[in-house]
Amino acid sequence: MLVVGYILTAVTSYLLGSIPTGYLLAAARGIDIRTVGSGNIGATNVFRFLGVPAGVFVLLVDALKGWVAVVVVARLFGNWFADAAGPTAREWLALVGGVSAILGHNFTCWLRFKGGKGIATSAGVLIALVPWALLIIFGVWVIVFALSRYVSLASICASAALPPAAWVTKESHTMICMLTAMSALAIYKHKANIQRLIAGTETRIAAKKAAPQPEAPKQTP
Repeated sequence: MLVVGYILTAVTSYLLGSIPTGYLLAAARGIDIRTVGSGNIGATNVFRFLGVPAGVFVLLVDALKGWVAVVVVARLFGNWFADAAGPTAREWLALVGGVSAILGHNFTCWLRFKGGKGIATSAGVLIALVPWALLIIFGVWVIVFALSRYVSLASICASAALPPAAWVTKESHTMICMLTAMSALAIYKHKANIQRLIAGTETRIAAKKAAPQPEAPKQTP
């Protein structure tokens, strides 16, 4: 019966993750987010074309999808099959829920299986699964972004740092293997960004310029 729990967790989490938050928010404002900027439905593209509040909203909702898949969906079905779901099975249920939510976001069935890159949804999953490893890779993200002003480069570097961060924080071998797969998927979804980074055509997030100070009035002799 535990197999049924895995299937229900996977399907429910996929459908949850597949909700295209950025696309729906932009569509409500009369914009097809897939036709502007990078064409991505994620928070970064929404931020560029709909502004900071909209970008933050999409970021939080997409992260929430991943968190709910692990903390609510996987735990719910784990409780349903409590007799068969020991610690190892519950860990696998959480991983299945998290990965399925990410796959739902990246390959949403509502947009012909073309979705986002999964960074925000992955962050929600990591908050639930490995918060200390997430803290480490968030530090990597902040440093790389501050130095380069490239969101994509920061996300790629943070994704690459995930397996070492999980090892440093002494996660289980199963967890490290699954996080490595998540890392590889996130980097793969950035393949177009990698090509633009190599070509020098990737878009930077410009740093805010300090407002010019008014000149002091000249003293007359």
